[in-house]
Amino acid sequence: MKTQVAIIGSGPAGLLLGHLLRAEGIDCVIVERQARDYVESRIRAGVLESVTTDLLHRLGIDTGLNAQGMSEEGFNLADGEKLIRIDITRLTGKHVTVYGQTEVTRDLIAAAPERGLEIVFEASDVALHDVDGASPSVTYRKDGVGQRIEADFIAGCDGFHGPSRKIIPGGAAREFEREYPFGWLGILADVPPCHDELIYANGEDGFALASMRSPTRSRYYIQVPLTEKLENWPEARLWDELERRFAPLASRPVTRGPALEISIAPLRSYVFEKMRHGRLFLAGDAAHIVPPTGAKGLNLAASDVAYLSDALTAHYRRGDDAGLTGYEARALARIWKAERFSWYLTKLMHRFPEDGAFEHRMQIAELDYVASSEAMQKVIAENYVGLPL
Repeated sequence: MKTQVAIIGSGPAGLLLGHLLRAEGIDCVIVERQARDYVESRIRAGVLESVTTDLLHRLGIDTGLNAQGMSEEGFNLADGEKLIRIDITRLTGKHVTVYGQTEVTRDLIAAAPERGLEIVFEASDVALHDVDGASPSVTYRKDGVGQRIEADFIAGCDGFHGPSRKIIPGGAAREFEREYPFGWLGILADVPPCHDELIYANGEDGFALASMRSPTRSRYYIQVPLTEKLENWPEARLWDELERRFAPLASRPVTRGPALEISIAPLRSYVFEKMRHGRLFLAGDAAHIVPPTGAKGLNLAASDVAYLSDALTAHYRRGDDAGLTGYEARALARIWKAERFSWYLTKLMHRFPEDGAFEHRMQIAELDYVASSEAMQKVIAENYVGLPL
């Protein structure tokens, strides 16, 4: 098989890139290791910046977004029993949209056939070849039969554990990583949220988050040590803890319900400073990871592919390679700003085991400053709603 762009991975980065290229008449194929049902069932973030919703509107893949997306004009930070509302719409003129990544993925996959976007699911043994030469290719096995795709370019959108980043020689890149000494214990349930807007709380027992996926589906998290086990948290215990944490803060009581999912997610900041190697381009989690504090992961993937699709379109339409040459620098400039904001919120709202009374007092002072300073609130709002492309 021959194509212009071979895309590895059918997460939001790969799917968005594929649709953006097909909208410009550029041939592409997506190769995905997992089955379609698995990809469509992965539960991820649900806060979309305008950079992401604008792409969905531009593609016309927005029926679900328009019908179910919830416009959020603010969010809340809390220290103890004090709620600090960040009015992002008043401060920036923008808003974010609550619409789950699971739904975004399903929408993009469902729209693929009519847009001529081919997705090969259940492709095993995916490997990249000659990425630093003139004729890169991708090989894989499908139903036990070996397949080969010859392409002009390869886009590695295959996440942190995929093969794309690993083919880049270690000496050609710089890696930056921070692993945090705690995780998020989360529960998803079909119950109404306890508050109309998200609450990021820093209490005596550490971080907690009250969020939602819809008016009838809630997502809660609490900070736990990395050594914590799920078996230590039966649903009743977790609901008890959430009720205790949010009773002083939320506008409504926490409503209990059967869990759709309970998990513990570790937190990591990671940047791979080599997003282009020959004819291979990295996008999304293949190149960077942010802690979920601030909801930047999916939105960073969207900005990556916005840059990359524009660059590839310029190459094929006008023979202009300036965008391809400048892709890495342009993407990394936005990535590092998002990493900074996610790190800032994580440091502000969590209890680090190595911190003592001084560090805790610094958190209190910072939150008190945020509460009293509109300038500081605007800085937070600008970052939360998403910096411009």
